[in-house]
Amino acid sequence: METKFDFGGERDDRIVYIREVAVIDLPKELQDELVGIDHLYAVHNEDGERLALVKDRKVAFMVARENDLAPVWVH
Repeated sequence: METKFDFGGERDDRIVYIREVAVIDLPKELQDELVGIDHLYAVHNEDGERLALVKDRKVAFMVARENDLAPVWVH
């Protein structure tokens, strides 16, 4: 994943939440592209909006930090 995502403008609260997502819970069109993968990791803002989906937990944290955000693991 080389594309940077615009996570929004300048804000005081820069916390995002990282959580595991079951592929079965994603829209069918995404499931069709993820054959053989059972889960991904999502980056969410404080409102619960999904900002990114990645294959690896470490990558989710890296994506957040590269965008000057403070990631927190939600389990």
